[in-house]
Amino acid sequence: MMLTGATKDRQGAVDAFQNGKVDVFLISLKAGGTGLNLTRADTVIHYEPWWNPAAQAQATDRAYRIGQSNPVFVHNLIVAGSVEERMLRLQEKKRQLADSIFSRTGPGGHLSEEDLDDLFAPISDE
Repeated sequence: MMLTGATKDRQGAVDAFQNGKVDVFLISLKAGGTGLNLTRADTVIHYEPWWNPAAQAQATDRAYRIGQSNPVFVHNLIVAGSVEERMLRLQEKKRQLADSIFSRTGPGGHLSEEDLDDLFAPISDE
């Protein structure tokens, strides 16, 4: 079963998976972004990362809902040397920068000169 932006009966696809009529449910990241409750899921596989790690985390969270009784395993498939690998590095840099900003004490936190350079620097293939 697949759920994409072109799926006509979105709820029907979700119900088929939740009721055990299909074992595998392929969902595009954008189509799965809102309103899904997939407590039957026990495995989430991300085939390509999204530039925004929060969007990808939200997609993973669709399997972690009230009523989930299974352990859920999450896998990220990344091909070495690919655009996806660079996207993953961008996600990590973004996460580290956000963590450094929000973990500071005091109103508004504090950005160092290095943080600002990193924020406005062009993306590299380090």
